[in-house]
Amino acid sequence: MSLLENILDFNRTFVNDHMYEQYETSKRPDKKAVLFTCMDTRLQELATKALGFNNGDLKIVKNAGATITHPYGSTMRSLLIAIYALGAEEIIIMGHRDCGMGQLNVDEVLERMSQRGVDDRTLSILANSGLDIRKFLQGFTDVYENVKDNVDKVINHPLFDKSVPVHGLIIDPRTGELELVHDGYKNTTSQN
Repeated sequence: MSLLENILDFNRTFVNDHMYEQYETSKRPDKKAVLFTCMDTRLQELATKALGFNNGDLKIVKNAGATITHPYGSTMRSLLIAIYALGAEEIIIMGHRDCGMGQLNVDEVLERMSQRGVDDRTLSILANSGLDIRKFLQGFTDVYENVKDNVDKVINHPLFDKSVPVHGLIIDPRTGELELVHDGYKNTTSQN
C-alpha cells in the first residue's frame, strides 16, 4: 500500500470515529500569537509543546530554516495577516540548533537537482531571468544571526505594526530547551 493509500485509509477511520473532535478550535489563536519556525521534522510537535502551547493556541508558519527570504514573500505575508486579520498580537521567531539549512551545501543540492532531471538549460533560463539560484538555495551559517536578521526584517517592515512584540528564540531539537535571542517587549511602542 502506498503512502497516499495509507493516508486516505486512515482518514476514513479518523472521520468515521470522530477522532477530529479533540482538535476542534477556532480560526483565531487563543494565546494571540503567531510562531514562525523551521519545517524540521523534529519540531513537528516539539515546537509547540516546549513553549507550552496546545492546539488552537497560536498560528504557525514554517519554512526551511525559519528564514524570511523576501520582504514581500509568502512568509512575511503570513505574519502580517496573522496580526491584522487573524487576531495575533505577538510574533515568535524560532530557529533551532542543528538546522539542515545551516551551512547548506548548495553544490550538493544542485547536483541532486541535476540527477532528478533539472537540466543546465533550465538553470540558465532562470539565471537570465534574474534569479541567482545559488543565493535562492543558500542557507545560513549562524542560527543566532538568522533569528536576529528575521526579527529585524519584521520589526523594520514598512507594513508592520511597531506595537507588536517580536521575540527571537532558538530551540534545541533534542531537548526542547529554549534560548532567548531577542525579547520583543523591549522595543515595542506599547507593552502588551
